Parts: sequence; C-alpha cells; structure tokens
Amino acid sequence: MQIGFFDSGIGGITVLHKAIKLIPNEDYLYYADTLHAPYGEKSKEYVKDLVFHAVEFMTSKGLKALVIACNTATSAAIGDLRCKYDFPVIGMEPAVKPAVELMGNSNKRVLVFATELSLKEDKFQDLVKKVDHRHIVDYIPLPKLVRFAEGFQFDSPKVQEYLESILSGINMMNYGAVVLGCTHYPFFKDLFARLLPKDILIVDGNLGTVKNLKRILTQNNNKPEGTGQIDFYQSGVKIEDMDVVRRYYGLMERLDRMDNEKQAEV
Repeated sequence: MQIGFFDSGIGGITVLHKAIKLIPNEDYLYYADTLHAPYGEKSKEYVKDLVFHAVEFMTSKGLKALVIACNTATSAAIGDLRCKYDFPVIGMEPAVKPAVELMGNSNKRVLVFATELSLKEDKFQDLVKKVDHRHIVDYIPLPKLVRFAEGFQFDSPKVQEYLESILSGINMMNYGAVVLGCTHYPFFKDLFARLLPKDILIVDGNLGTVKNLKRILTQNNNKPEGTGQIDFYQSGVKIEDMDVVRRYYGLMERLDRMDNEKQAEV
C-alpha cells in the first residue's frame, strides 16, 4: 500500500520531498489537482468538494496514510476527512507556533505568508490566538505566487518584481521570522533569502509534518514496505508522459539545491 500526498498542484512536492528523505522505504502516490488549481482563491465549500472527490479516487488505489500537503485544503476539509476515513490523515499547518517560539523574548515580530483562504479560515485564526500570546504575528496573502509556481516560473523577473512590490510596503526590520504558510512557497526560498534581511529566519512546517507522519506510522505498527517508488496523478489521470515525470523530479532536485542554504525547518 502507498502513502498518499494530495495538493491542488505542485506545492505538495515540497512535502513529499521531505518524506522521501525521512521515510525512504515506502511507496508514494502523489495527486495534483491541476485542473482546479489554485485553491486559495476559491470558496471553502468548493475546495472541500474537490478534495473529497480526489481523496475518494486515491483511496481506490490503496492507502496506508494520507497527507493533505496543502494548507488551504487542510483548512477546508481535514476534520471531515478524518471522520470519513479510518487510515491516518495528516494535514498542514502554518509553522506559527515554532516561529513564535524562535523569537523568544526578543522585540521581533513574525510575518506569515499564505493564501487568502487559509488566512481567513477559523483554523488559522484559532491557531494564532492559541500561540500568539504577545501579539507579534502579522500575516499577508501572496496569491500570485501559487500561479507562478504552477507555471514553473521560479526564476522569472516577474516573480521578483511581485515579491518586491509586496515587501516594499512592509518594514521588514520589525520581523525576525517569516513563515511560508503555503506548500508552494518553499520553491521560492532562495528568492526570499535574497530579498529579505539576512538575519530573518525563513520557516516552513514541511519537515515537522513528515516527522508527524513517521511518528503516526510507527505508533500504528505500519512497517516500511516499499522502495521509494512514486506514482504521479493529475486530477485523476496517471501521468505516463516521462517528460512530465522528469519535470516533477526536477522540482525535487531544485529543493535539494536549496537545502544547503541556512533556513529554519520545524
């Protein structure tokens, strides 16, 4: 049986990449709902319908666990998914808590970047209320960044211009940590590192999510039974085009290159 990873597009590959490193002896099914990406600009109910349709298809292939590798989809559907399915369902959560803890008693603030839907959902608002006792968390959506990622525009001048226009309105000297609260955003870690002050920590929760997955599998006595094989699907259709498969593996190679940079993973 496989471990399923679901995202609206390619963002979940940033989480799958960590899983392959930490849990190599498993087989994986990666489902990208590319026909309906991006999710962050859609209504909660529509996103929930899309997620349930995709997960129903994924379960037909046989899953031992499922990672909703999309913050927006997690916000919209994670509770209902856990009620319906008896295998472990692991969701994403912006790494607000560890970012706040990293600030300690300093006078620095935390800035969260995520999609519009994720930021306005109760799940995110409740998280901030729970962990932000000193009221140091601010947040702002970066909707275009998902579209840039889905277009494989990682190094385009347009991306830099977009981020510069957003950051120009923010006094980044007030911040000690930036949280990448969408799984698409780590593809741009190198660009964030160039544009942000050098002492700002760039935090994402991908590694923490995978550690949680591994812990749950161990608790459930699920022993590794694979070879690291990945089956890729796009909106219910298995990807047989090797050029597309190589492009997906190329995304993981990009993440490998950025792993050498000093960023905070939690």
